[in-house]
Amino acid sequence: MSSVRHRVVIVGGGAGGLELATRLGNRLGRTVDVTLVDRHRAHVWKPKLHEIAAGSMDPGTHEVDYLAQAHSHGFRYRIGEMTDLDRQRREVHVAASFDATGREVTPRRAFRYDTLWSRSAAGATISERQACANTQ
Repeated sequence: MSSVRHRVVIVGGGAGGLELATRLGNRLGRTVDVTLVDRHRAHVWKPKLHEIAAGSMDPGTHEVDYLAQAHSHGFRYRIGEMTDLDRQRREVHVAASFDATGREVTPRRAFRYDTLWSRSAAGATISERQACANTQ
């Protein structure tokens, strides 16, 4: 039996990516490595943006912190913006992250995957997306 677990990488923590990471983490988190990559630290439900922009709603009350969600639902969260997809090596490349003062917090890095899901990754194939969607 192989000791290497199947690696699922989800690029983008929008409503679809966050829901997929949460469901896969809940159902398969003990047997599959699920990683969510997003350039932001939290997700704000887009239909609420007009109320936040108008100042009638506190964004903190309607955002989901990716790190807390990952901890509670059995997946990993990694901050960063996808810069490249190497299909031959099966790697998602992520840019360095910086804090508000411009100091580098995390370096550039790559995440290996067996299954990739990304709504916006130009190089992701239908079969790569379907393989992940079929595990739901």
